[in-house]
Amino acid sequence: MNLEFLNPEYFYLLGLIPIVILWFYLKKNKLDNSIKFSNSNAFVDSKNFYSKLKVLLKIFRLISLVLIIISLARPQVIDTSTRVKTNSGIDIIMAIDVSASMLAKDLKPNRLDALKEVADEFIKNRISDRIGLVEYAGESYTKTPLTTDKSIILKSLREIKYNNIIEGGTAIGMGLATSVNRIKDSKATSKVIIILTDGVNNAGFIDPITAAELAKEFQIKIYSIGLGTNGLALSPVGIDARGKFNYANIQVEIDEELLTEISEMTGGKYFRATDNDRLKEIYSDIDKLEKTEIEEFKYYSVDEKFRYFLVPAILLIVFELIMKLTILRSFI
Repeated sequence: MNLEFLNPEYFYLLGLIPIVILWFYLKKNKLDNSIKFSNSNAFVDSKNFYSKLKVLLKIFRLISLVLIIISLARPQVIDTSTRVKTNSGIDIIMAIDVSASMLAKDLKPNRLDALKEVADEFIKNRISDRIGLVEYAGESYTKTPLTTDKSIILKSLREIKYNNIIEGGTAIGMGLATSVNRIKDSKATSKVIIILTDGVNNAGFIDPITAAELAKEFQIKIYSIGLGTNGLALSPVGIDARGKFNYANIQVEIDEELLTEISEMTGGKYFRATDNDRLKEIYSDIDKLEKTEIEEFKYYSVDEKFRYFLVPAILLIVFELIMKLTILRSFI
């Protein structure tokens, strides 16, 4: 229950309660009327009863005062409901390089797992947008078509891993072409491809520039991310007899000129992620650049609760008056 007080400043009046109690204590003798009798034995029981009743009435008076103060503070139960209206949605395809070089350990624990961790958070923040996933190495395929079901997208993202079923290499043009094909017929206000790679285009039969020109024709914006540190990186160079990767430090090669060109020709931007923190910053920057306009409507239902305090206070006051006019009439 969301109980709030419209006029909480009235609670300062509760400071009067100790003063009233002190006043009752100091004036108790003056407030009690006395009558002299030669023998008061007959009044022992009645005196005890009336004394207790008068004390009880004073307690009731204090309780009624507290209840009145609470009533003045206007207690309310406010029920809030929210309706969200999306004015313009964004469709996003995330094209992820799954070649063996994505297992390099210059990002922790490796490039692919670091990417999945950051992309996971990015997807969760895109509440009203449709997102799809494309995997590529030497060839490409759609992992998940455009959908607003974040549970499906996140499950598919977490399942992405290196495998030797996909042909080896880095076919950037193929990854782009598959992404364009998946998003080109979208009716969304904004269409975006985020393509990530850690190498150079060395496979596939589609030129990345051709794929970018196709994206431009369909008004699709490309954000490209080059993933890998500057210099040497501990990367897989072969597989041993047990099927485990052998690692060695090799030079990181990223075709930054190509990635910059395909991004700028579509109105997008190229980023270089040299470590985990920089990768997080890049996805945060893209998140800010591609914002979905969301209009939120809040509805408030106010239920006044002051009567639940005021009515008992009035009843206590009425009860005190009745007692004074009846049972205690001769003694007060």
